[in-house]
Amino acid sequence: MSDVKSIIFEYDYNDTGHDNYTPYVVDPKTLPCEIKPLAPAAAVALCLILIAIFFLAISGNLLVGWVISTSRQTLTPSDVYLFHLTIADGLMALTLPFWAVALINGWIFGDFMCKVLSLVTDANFYTSILFLACISVDRYLVIVRASESLRSRQRMCSRLLCAAVWAFGSALALPALFNDAFKLDSDSERMVCSEHFDIGSATSWRRATRGFHHIFGFLLPLIIMVTCYSITIARLLRTRGFQKHRAMKVIIAVVIAFLLCWAPYHITMIVDTLLRADLITFDCAFRRALTLALVITHNLALFHSCINPVLYAFVGEKFRNNMTRLLQRKARQERMSGSKFSRSTSQTSEGSGAVL
Repeated sequence: MSDVKSIIFEYDYNDTGHDNYTPYVVDPKTLPCEIKPLAPAAAVALCLILIAIFFLAISGNLLVGWVISTSRQTLTPSDVYLFHLTIADGLMALTLPFWAVALINGWIFGDFMCKVLSLVTDANFYTSILFLACISVDRYLVIVRASESLRSRQRMCSRLLCAAVWAFGSALALPALFNDAFKLDSDSERMVCSEHFDIGSATSWRRATRGFHHIFGFLLPLIIMVTCYSITIARLLRTRGFQKHRAMKVIIAVVIAFLLCWAPYHITMIVDTLLRADLITFDCAFRRALTLALVITHNLALFHSCINPVLYAFVGEKFRNNMTRLLQRKARQERMSGSKFSRSTSQTSEGSGAVL
């Protein structure tokens, strides 16, 4: 009788003349477990961080896109992938003001915007890591399997591959259409924009979508990147005076930044999936802490949309040189705007490619 999880009910059966005690065990998952919103100070802090990320991401990615698109050099496949990665980061950054407002006032933009913005966020998340995987494969082919005929074929195929990545990433993001604006608590007026499965088994749908998210959005691309870069770095370490070390520094920095931003969120999501699948013992305090961790790590992951331009500026020497030349060319053209023709700037000294 002292166990709070067991309540014993007594039944009197007249036909037997004996008392029968039937234990009733309360499922702890059915007990009320109120998920509280962020504290006002924490919500305001995260909101300001998202607004800052928005301005940095938009300006930084516009700058990187301008440098790559206006380069007079022949773009390498990696440059093409990085350009599309910049587009993905910029599109994801455009959704940040909406999530920032939702932190303060809850979701006030309705079901349609909830679905659209969730779809844009998830699609660009998938395309980002898929383009990073493409870059790792391209660096492997260029450095380990170097061949002029292979390079020409890669340039022709890179744009087709970009279209395939966008299509595949958008298809993987389609479960975001299950997101709805709804109230977590009937006693609260605060709305949230989150997954809301209302067909079939919600648990089965959630497990399936989470599985795709973990496999195609993190584990499989990570395995490809680790494999390709491990072989590539091993080859570079055996090669002296190899001029592509600088490009490798940029790419490795981009991959590490992606992992630092997205790995905490994926780890938290995996723990949440295991908890929902009853592979981790349910505990209300743990459930609340995990929900808070999902909010924090998701906002940390969004920081990735502005970090790549910073990496190019501080790590990529070729990017800085190209940006300097473009600024000088623009200034020269403005000074000579009265004339019909202006002299072209000098060519870059280190092969082709705008960034790598």
